[in-house]
Amino acid sequence: MLSPSLEDYLEEAYRFSQFSAPVRVTDISKKLNVSMPSVTKALGKLREKKYIYYQPYGEIILTEQGKRLGSFLVERNRLLQKFLNLICAKCDTAAEAEAMEHYLSGETIKAIQKLVNFYHHYPEVYQKYLDYICEPTDDQLLEF
Repeated sequence: MLSPSLEDYLEEAYRFSQFSAPVRVTDISKKLNVSMPSVTKALGKLREKKYIYYQPYGEIILTEQGKRLGSFLVERNRLLQKFLNLICAKCDTAAEAEAMEHYLSGETIKAIQKLVNFYHHYPEVYQKYLDYICEPTDDQLLEF
């Protein structure tokens, strides 16, 4: 199991590997807004755990295990952003999904996926939800 921080590094390495080659430390450093030594240290840990092939000053190549987990991490993030949009959350969905993704169990992720799929297959039910939230009454609002 990876720490949330290492998940972020692997997720970004996977994203870059899908759209550009080769993946470099500077790419990840800029994207995550962290120092290059921090990226290098994290990559060393990912290499030890067999998620990537990497030599200092070289390109980053994901192993099959790294590709599988990287794909999962990217899809989990997309799902959470989709979910937040679906429930009409008034927030920065990218930042909120990032905050949520590392702390939800696999079972919770599966439940969210089922809800997203349910609303996709039953748009009339989703419309009822939208109608419900558009004109909230006092008893529908939760106090925080």
